Amino acid sequence: MATATTQTNQKPVVACQRLTKVFKDFWMRPRVRAVEDLTLEIRPHEIFGLLGPNGSGKSTTIKMILGLLNPSKGRLVVFGKPPSDVDIKKRIGYLPEESYLYPFLNARETLEYYGKLFELDVKTRNKRIDELLDMVGLTAAQHRPVREYSKGMQRRIGLAQALINDPDFLILDEPTTGLDPIGTRQVKDLIIELGRRGKTVLLSSHLLSDVEDVVDRMVILYGGKIRDEGTTDSLLTKHSKTTIEADVLDDETISEIDELIRRRTGGEKSLLSVTHPRQKLEEKFLEIVERAKTERVETSGAAGDGATASFLAAGAGAGAEPVGGDELIDKLVTSEPEQTPEETSAADLPAEPTQEEQTRSVLEELTAEEEPTATEQTPTQEPVSSAEEQAPSQGDASVPSKPEAPADDGGVDLGVIGSLLDDNDDDDPERQA
Repeated sequence: MATATTQTNQKPVVACQRLTKVFKDFWMRPRVRAVEDLTLEIRPHEIFGLLGPNGSGKSTTIKMILGLLNPSKGRLVVFGKPPSDVDIKKRIGYLPEESYLYPFLNARETLEYYGKLFELDVKTRNKRIDELLDMVGLTAAQHRPVREYSKGMQRRIGLAQALINDPDFLILDEPTTGLDPIGTRQVKDLIIELGRRGKTVLLSSHLLSDVEDVVDRMVILYGGKIRDEGTTDSLLTKHSKTTIEADVLDDETISEIDELIRRRTGGEKSLLSVTHPRQKLEEKFLEIVERAKTERVETSGAAGDGATASFLAAGAGAGAEPVGGDELIDKLVTSEPEQTPEETSAADLPAEPTQEEQTRSVLEELTAEEEPTATEQTPTQEPVSSAEEQAPSQGDASVPSKPEAPADDGGVDLGVIGSLLDDNDDDDPERQA
């Protein structure tokens, strides 16, 4: 109850008043009325669902919130400012319905690029990239070009890109498209975690079961207009029926319960059905996957067990105060730097050698150079002179020289080397004649 009061007193993150968007043709004639008379508010720290079939105006509304489209009429503010204000962009993270990524960059380079756009320092940027890659399960594939990624892997790196700036307001347009059930569950858990931390999330999806599990409040659009809105419980609770859940009952007990209901209601009501609860397919699927992981079964797909990045999970939990993005960045920047070699204390450094020790070390090095080891052989000038004697005379170039047996000089045939040097001596004027 206190949370609801706090949200009511705070200014909304997004406020729309009679928002309308009409697309026109070349002759400026109205062609499509995508959004009509839309009025809604997205409150701070809530997960808001934007639902509707294709063509209901969801993506158009999101683009107007981002300032990518101008409304035909009506008012729209984001963080109390017009959507075109540049200062609010650093507080927003956006995952579009189709991820527009540079195909020639790999995952790490992609996050590096977006981190630099938000002017994150090197230390913060590298830390966040490592955590996000681990969270979305792409650490092993971080050096592969994005063009080689499947659609599900591209959605994962797109989600990491939307979170690199630790946004206060996160907009997710069909975030689970192309993801397997593991990735879908991971995205839902992440959205819930962000909500606990105090982030504001706008979620647009066709998968109603995903929205139902995570959102606090939602609107349902059709034809660009709001058809219904409210909390999940107020919209989905059916007050015309009652569900009773108990342990396994035998047929005789069930008959007695049915007879009791009929007697109490004068025969107007009775047990409509008696069934055993059924497990959700998602729960069954994840159960099989966890069992396979326990058995250490190998897979070539993206890993799905990465933990939520620490900078996104900071401050989560009951009663914890949400940490703002700017405050978190300041903490990372002003944290104690790692000790460099120049800052190492004198006690940790090795003792300086004395003058006598330095002199002895130099003498030992000179002695080692003058005395060759048993495995080394000092080269002589004989192979070089023999190579010169075997060179053909200047007057008779047709007579080949007879090479001498190669000298044992570390496996190098100096005679062959000498002959090659003579053959390539183009500066000799007599040879050129």
